[in-house]
Amino acid sequence: MKTPMLSCTLLAALTLGTASAVTPITAPTWSNAGLSTATYVILEPRVEGNINLVGADQRKSILEAMKRDSAGAITRRYPAAKIATEAATPGAVRVTPTFIAPRSLVPWAKLGGRLDFELPNGQKMSVREDFGISILLQKRSEFVNYMYDTVAKQLP
Repeated sequence: MKTPMLSCTLLAALTLGTASAVTPITAPTWSNAGLSTATYVILEPRVEGNINLVGADQRKSILEAMKRDSAGAITRRYPAAKIATEAATPGAVRVTPTFIAPRSLVPWAKLGGRLDFELPNGQKMSVREDFGISILLQKRSEFVNYMYDTVAKQLP
């Protein structure tokens, strides 16, 4: 009769010891504390609106800049954040950078940048900023970087 009690005690000790060695992944929340140390996965960027305003080569370079510069904006906003390359990274916040193109390139047209976030718990949030064409002309090759830095300032 003493043997089963000893086995149960030994089994409990081993189970508790194993359980304490496993560190659960804490899902980030939509807060500064949650997002500032989160791991992010930047998904394929999207363009909404009139995508025919630029040629195929320019579009390719814009999409590459969107992915790179949105990740840079997040890490500048949250220096302790990590950017993962695998879309299936457990516990990662999934981010889709989006460029909203105007219908035509007229002086009063607006274009926009948006970051769509999907937290591991399924919660979805978006931050967006609109810009005039004059900012695009001022910033030129640095516009996408400027755009996502401005959008990231809206994050908690």
